[in-house]
Amino acid sequence: MIAKRPASAREAAAFSLFSMAEEGAWSDGALHHYLGRAALPARDAALATRMVYGTVQNQMLCDFYLRRFSSVRLKKIAPRVLACLRMGIYQLALMDKIPAHAAVDETVALVRRYCHANDRTVAFANAVLRNAANAVQSDTLPRLDCPDKESYYALRYSHPEWLVRLLAAQYGLKETEQIVRANNADAPLSARVNLLKAAPADALRELAAAGITAEPHPAFPAILLCSGGDVAATSAFNEGRLTIQDAASALAAEVADPEPGQTVLDCCAAPGGKSFAMAERMQNTGRVVSCDIYEHKLTRIAEGVKRLGLSIIEPVLQDAAAPRAAFLGQADVVLCDVPCSGLGIIRKKPEIRYKDERAIEALPAVQAAILQNCAQYVKPGGTLVYSTCTILARENEQIVRAFLTKNPAFEAVPWKHPACGEQADGMATLLPHRNRTDGFFIAKMRKKA
Repeated sequence: MIAKRPASAREAAAFSLFSMAEEGAWSDGALHHYLGRAALPARDAALATRMVYGTVQNQMLCDFYLRRFSSVRLKKIAPRVLACLRMGIYQLALMDKIPAHAAVDETVALVRRYCHANDRTVAFANAVLRNAANAVQSDTLPRLDCPDKESYYALRYSHPEWLVRLLAAQYGLKETEQIVRANNADAPLSARVNLLKAAPADALRELAAAGITAEPHPAFPAILLCSGGDVAATSAFNEGRLTIQDAASALAAEVADPEPGQTVLDCCAAPGGKSFAMAERMQNTGRVVSCDIYEHKLTRIAEGVKRLGLSIIEPVLQDAAAPRAAFLGQADVVLCDVPCSGLGIIRKKPEIRYKDERAIEALPAVQAAILQNCAQYVKPGGTLVYSTCTILARENEQIVRAFLTKNPAFEAVPWKHPACGEQADGMATLLPHRNRTDGFFIAKMRKKA
């Protein structure tokens, strides 16, 4: 990472994009790092955030425009220079209230200072951006002429065409456009109130006093949708009255519905949100075993446990796909939030959309193996919940239906919730534009007594 402290919103944004390009950093992690170093005013921090997310969300569209104005193939442009040009094009073509001269001059300055650029490269960047600015001002940006709606949505909303076509086959064209548009929209931060320590009304007052705008989620009174500040920097968070968790993740814990005194096994627990929610639901009585395959993630769970004041959670190092004899038939509730493609959280981690299609094709086999293994841990009469943060049927409904066919000792359990209505087959897919949550899947099953 660049050691220099960012002095402006554009520097914080550029450094974040450089970190993503050079080190494979996630957008949210890189942005958090550089905003923390910069200590910018709230307005500038918001501008940096919009530039980073907007540039990544619209990368394919920005590249489409860049090809019009660049005399050099994009693959031949140095990564830092390309990141700056994309950010400049995003400001010119897709942001309101950014003066063209500021977008051009400040972006060229970034190329000069931080891209190891010679005079020729600086002149090239300046020419590309001035040509783009002229096209925007004269309304002569190239048209998005595409052969069909799938390819148009792919370019307009910067989603790989394979993904758009997969979504269209599953959801239809109309809802696919709503999905990809929502993926490029701002997402409020979701904070869940720890009801063992505070009431939602008290937490709302605390956030307001800290300058953060918040409102209760319409279907989750204990989930507060926040904007305008850093919730994790508030005393409400640091003293355990709030934790960061999306409503969809919290719903998985509600559907699992553990009771006080029961034994719960959270098989893929990191970063711990569902374990925390279930322990709070159990009134901090009973036992929650929170497993993960990585030691450093267990440390993060332990930190959350301490902050929230929960005593019944036991972080345990365990591969969810490997059997553990001590767990067999011991749990009243088993929750399998399995590794997945993550395509339901694109609006929060926009770079997920650019994953290689081949890299996620093997996931259903992994997911099925984890579910099959962890089902062994459920007591007769106990509950098994399968969840993911993706919206692809091949990772969701198809996995559950195949499991139920193979395992007649288990049956689907109907459930309902204000967020998504009644689920007669025990399965629900949540979507941002429908439910004001992350894209998420939840299935509830029972081991027959």
